[in-house]
Amino acid sequence: MDPLFLARVQFAATTIFHFFFVPLSIGLVLMVAVMETLYVVKKNELYKKMAKFWGHLFLINFAVGVVTGIIQEFQFGMNWSEYSRFVGDVFGAPLAIEALLAFFMESTFIGLWIFGWNRFSKKLHLACIWLVSLGTTLSAIWILTANSFMQVPVGFTMKNGRAEMNDFLALITNGQLLVEFPHVITGAICTGAFFVAGVSAYNLLKKRNIHFFKKSMQMALIFGIIGSLGVAFSGHSQAQYLVKTQPMKMAAAEGIWKDTPDPAPWSALAIIDTEKQENKFEINIPYALSFLSYSKFEGSLKGMETLQKEYTEKYDNVVGEGTNYIPPVKTTYWSFRLMIGFGMAMILLPLIGFYLWRKGRLESSSLFLKILVPGISFPFLANTFGWLMTEIGRQPWSVFGLMTTADAVSPNVPAGMVLFSTIMYLLVFTILLAVMVYLMIREIKKGPEELHGLDAKHSTDPFKVGA
Repeated sequence: MDPLFLARVQFAATTIFHFFFVPLSIGLVLMVAVMETLYVVKKNELYKKMAKFWGHLFLINFAVGVVTGIIQEFQFGMNWSEYSRFVGDVFGAPLAIEALLAFFMESTFIGLWIFGWNRFSKKLHLACIWLVSLGTTLSAIWILTANSFMQVPVGFTMKNGRAEMNDFLALITNGQLLVEFPHVITGAICTGAFFVAGVSAYNLLKKRNIHFFKKSMQMALIFGIIGSLGVAFSGHSQAQYLVKTQPMKMAAAEGIWKDTPDPAPWSALAIIDTEKQENKFEINIPYALSFLSYSKFEGSLKGMETLQKEYTEKYDNVVGEGTNYIPPVKTTYWSFRLMIGFGMAMILLPLIGFYLWRKGRLESSSLFLKILVPGISFPFLANTFGWLMTEIGRQPWSVFGLMTTADAVSPNVPAGMVLFSTIMYLLVFTILLAVMVYLMIREIKKGPEELHGLDAKHSTDPFKVGA
């Protein structure tokens, strides 16, 4: 067994599992904050019930996300000690700020929000949930600051064989961060919106609390349209930035072995032969890749063969001769297309829902509602494939241009220990997932009436309230 392979599998598993919960927390708490804002402004009890019901589901997700995040951070000391030694001075700073500022901020105001419903004024209580939402966003900023350094290292100097920070401002204004952050946040908005829409669709199909879940669905559709369009435009900007900063990643994502003609066609589908370094079959869209890369119908891109030669001349003195700088092409190529495919579905569904809403057929369109229930998974899948493309496409680098993944692994941790810890983590993840799904389903089946029975005393049918 290869310790490097096992360490990579473990890190991939912990990271993917943790990121199931992060975007849902960010997107869902933002929607809860808007719901409570509408309650305070309009003085409509329906929005209060919405904030409480969806806020309760947010709390379940947040709790599991905290546990998985702690497990993920174990990786750096256990399996990637050489990485921690090499970039700890740079990488550790944003992680420390995230824990001391953003996470403590989230945790503090979550507690105040939970127990403050009947103790604080409406506006003070509303401020608590907005501060929680701000905390989740700040947390994302600092985590992405650390990740952006791995993609495009800035703000450091090499000293005593280590990367040491010498420009904090450069770190937080990294061009990679400026394009990556909007893409992640809008993706999180989509995740929260599709979760609310899917759960609402399930209850509308069951004819339960129709007015409550119809109103929740309408809000989710608005957030879904905003988030999905934001994902598309921010993703386009990020791809154009990667053409400049990580051309090998983009060449792999597009399946480009040799330099493209000018203008460059976009490969919609391809059968890739990595051994012969060629595509046996392609369906191309003329001019499209040039436009996607440069916003004009002209311009060519370098292929992986040319880039391999350039990287050899530039980086062999850093990592050693004979290094293969071409990432796993098939995984990068198909992850990119699966991300785009689910992203397109995430644009289409809210637009269809909005049309049905305006036509007064939203709750009666059973086919659309049935699609929305499994549609909950679309943002999770798009997020996962997007990160697979981002991280696998950077290989063989752990920190681009500075350190390879092979050099980053802990040298003295045997494969058996990595395998054992991986099995234990997967066991813990399975238990956590089962508990979370059980709690989520239980609360969804309870519905807003049972969950907030005290509110229901004021009306025989509390959901027949004007919107």
